[in-house]
Amino acid sequence: MTKMSRRGMLQAAGLMTVGAVTGCAAPRSSGGKEGNAIFSVAQPTIPIVGSNEQFPVRRIYCIGRNYAAHAREMGSDPTREPPFFFQKPSDAIQYVAPGKVVDHPYPTLTKNYHYEIELVAAINKGGKNIPVESALQHVFGYAVGLDMTRRDLQAAMKKEEKPWEIGKSFDMSAPIGPLHPVASIGNFTEGKIWLKVNGQVKQSADLKQMIWSVAEQISNLSKAFELMPGDIIYSGTPENVGPVVRGDVMEGHIDRLPNITLKVV
Repeated sequence: MTKMSRRGMLQAAGLMTVGAVTGCAAPRSSGGKEGNAIFSVAQPTIPIVGSNEQFPVRRIYCIGRNYAAHAREMGSDPTREPPFFFQKPSDAIQYVAPGKVVDHPYPTLTKNYHYEIELVAAINKGGKNIPVESALQHVFGYAVGLDMTRRDLQAAMKKEEKPWEIGKSFDMSAPIGPLHPVASIGNFTEGKIWLKVNGQVKQSADLKQMIWSVAEQISNLSKAFELMPGDIIYSGTPENVGPVVRGDVMEGHIDRLPNITLKVV
């Protein structure tokens, strides 16, 4: 075997190793077809009401400060601030079946763990630069969700002018109930939204108080990202966010959707 042929084999082996490390399939020598992945990754899903099917989650988008009173309590001016968004990893999903009390683990690194009750919209039709007028045609269904937040870590990162992903994007930080298809429940422009802790109301508002409607959120998001089927949008929380500790029971409600209940453990 010549030196050149040995070198070619080593180069090919190197490409295969890089492909494996980056999660890409190793190249094949014929036809340019992709090989098999070196391992499988679980697909986060949400049960669909009235069906045995599951909704696969691609991305989780969250809108910040979308109720005026909450914007003010977080030190912002809701009359001047355009909508802004952040993301959570798709596997932050924690499914909460209605009628059950689901254990929710208190996360690491925090001593100030906050609840945020939110309406969640699930997308099944993607697009870019979606007009507000047609945005709701992209919604598959709705669910009750919680945007759980390590508030002390978020605040520390804000103070240091660093990304505050660590305060928002962690394991099980996106509890959610089942998805109700628009075809059976319609769209949501108004309705009571509240959260109780140990039976005491902590957050209470109406969806019509959102600064940016679901349609406007979708339209604005699609200017920054190409929305795709499987994306879900947490649409912001009312005022009076606050802490929970181990042993607390949270109950979240949105009119026309089943409540979700979690116990912090």
